[in-house]
Amino acid sequence: MVTQSSLLTPHYFPPGPAGHPLLGVMRDFQRDPLGYLSQLVGQYGDLVRYRFLPGWYGYIVSHPDHVKYVLQDNNRNYSKQVHPMKFLQLLVGEGLLTSEGEFWRQQRRLAQPAFHRQRLAALGEMMTGTTQAMLDRWQTVEGRPLDVDREMMRLTLRVAARALFDVDVSDAAARVGRAFTEASEYYAAHYVNPLSRTLVHLPTRPHRRFKAAVRTLDQVVQGIIQERRRSGEDRGDLLSMLLLARDADTGQGMSDRQVRDEVMTLLLAGHETTSNALTWTWYLLDRHPEAAEKLRAELAAVLGGRAPAMDDLPHLPTTRLVLEETLRLYPPAWGLMRLSEAADQIGGYDLPARTYVVISPYLTHRHPAFWPDPERFDPERFTPEQIAGRPRYAYIPFGGGPRQCIGNTFAMVEAQLVLATVAQLYRLRLVPGR
Repeated sequence: MVTQSSLLTPHYFPPGPAGHPLLGVMRDFQRDPLGYLSQLVGQYGDLVRYRFLPGWYGYIVSHPDHVKYVLQDNNRNYSKQVHPMKFLQLLVGEGLLTSEGEFWRQQRRLAQPAFHRQRLAALGEMMTGTTQAMLDRWQTVEGRPLDVDREMMRLTLRVAARALFDVDVSDAAARVGRAFTEASEYYAAHYVNPLSRTLVHLPTRPHRRFKAAVRTLDQVVQGIIQERRRSGEDRGDLLSMLLLARDADTGQGMSDRQVRDEVMTLLLAGHETTSNALTWTWYLLDRHPEAAEKLRAELAAVLGGRAPAMDDLPHLPTTRLVLEETLRLYPPAWGLMRLSEAADQIGGYDLPARTYVVISPYLTHRHPAFWPDPERFDPERFTPEQIAGRPRYAYIPFGGGPRQCIGNTFAMVEAQLVLATVAQLYRLRLVPGR
């Protein structure tokens, strides 16, 4: 009930752009989402209020304390029921990335055991073996240009499929890789459009290609699920866990659709982000030869030319520092979004219910109060002494709080083993002029 006194209660909102009277800041976001976010934070500070469209407001949150509040301290008030997540459901359905509430908590409990460190220890040999197979193929094209982004995508897709579902997708890797690329590019081009879930049904060429990509992925994933259903085999992988899991109260198992959504989510999240991180790592090492030389010296001293194993990782600190600094500068998931379910306050400012909250690891990783000379590539930022002097939420490449990426340890182990395997044998250099 609205009373006279409530109408007179002042509200304190953070500063931000006025935007277009009718279109708000939507066009600016659509032209260059990350560039526009950077511009607003540089102009207005740690908390920015913007009007995306009439009646549709959002906050940009970049200070580690405020990020921690949204992702951890009061996380139940900030849901993923936002347009980009609903749009992503067209590809991955109701998987761990997009689901909410008790359904998400149940799925997370079922999936968590597959990502324990003890299980990862058994996967290290597979990761390096798969990487070595890629390097054997490189010998046939040595000295000629390589599309490193494509190579990393193929590699991490094979690793994800083998590790998570005990399936080798070598034969389908090119087809699946193209489909994921097609779907991802379509998502990147349309996720800021609030009408995208409706427009996707129009018979235009981009929409048809997106739906064809989803069909291709569905064929592969459904084939994996159906083969495992037929065999009834428990291979101890995540797919077996999902197929054999039963509700404690009802005894009911997952439907094929539920399993499909989790498989699709983990195939996407389990390969694309790690691939992007590795691609940026090769770029940065080429741009910073002193860091590359230090990395190679460490690998030579510890490994002496042999393949790395899980037990070697604690003795390869530079390998990890290089990857962590890459993830700081180029976090694969550069933007997270939440929706406030109830009115709240952040940093002394009022935040109404149903307000979009944008958290950008890319921006928080460049906050000048916590990252001196933030654009400089400096792996030494991640020594134990440096880490101890920063807030935990100043560095969020995998998010934070209960919804932190379930595969963060898996991704770091894989990236370190791939980097150590490749960097011992090859120096990757940018093609001149690129």
